[in-house]
Amino acid sequence: MSTTAQTAIPHHIAIVMDGNGRWATRRFLPRLAGHRQGVESLRRCVRACVARGVGVLTVFAFSSENWNRPADEVSGLMDLLAKALAREVPQLSRDGVRLHFVGEKSGLSDKVRDGLRQAEAATAGNDRLVLNVCFNYGGRWDIAQAAAQLAARGEPITESSLHAAMGMAHVPDPDLLIRTGGEKRISNFLLWQAAYTELYFSDRLWPDFDEAALDEAIADYAARERRFGRTSEQLQAAAPGSLRA
Repeated sequence: MSTTAQTAIPHHIAIVMDGNGRWATRRFLPRLAGHRQGVESLRRCVRACVARGVGVLTVFAFSSENWNRPADEVSGLMDLLAKALAREVPQLSRDGVRLHFVGEKSGLSDKVRDGLRQAEAATAGNDRLVLNVCFNYGGRWDIAQAAAQLAARGEPITESSLHAAMGMAHVPDPDLLIRTGGEKRISNFLLWQAAYTELYFSDRLWPDFDEAALDEAIADYAARERRFGRTSEQLQAAAPGSLRA
């Protein structure tokens, strides 16, 4: 990894893991084979983030719109999730990874909901990396359910109260959002939380997104100036050691 990347590791990386189906289609394989390979890529990415000191990794695993896909693909994804949880949780625990599932759980089967709860409980004591898996999730859903919670409790709806009621309130907003697969949109992912997130789009399909590709994204992030509405001169004046600070 480059020196530049080492000097500015994002604390929170979010990823739209796009391209599994196209990866499989190009190899004349069923789409589910691409999703299986995508799980392998996620495993590599989690370990790479732990090694690089990333504190939070959030991935878009299944959107609320994905229910519109062919029924056999949806059922295959559900089965893949159940098997992946059973297989991966012990290693995630050994690696110090804490799992957190974000999304609408009422539409999931009892088997899937139980699997999510068990995985969260088994990793609850880990603190090296928080892995948020957004499953049956949509950014608009997250904002709407937060507003509904506040309205039901009779609480005022403000920026801070909305933020506290959202599914990602347990972690800071993402510093870097990566989308693989060549598309340049965020597709209803973390709409609220990504207000000041740096966006990075990769042409690589998700199964091909490896440690080197992650380092390229981190290096690109490290070279950017994050102003949060301020000017470059204000940032320089506030920097440690500045004569004008």
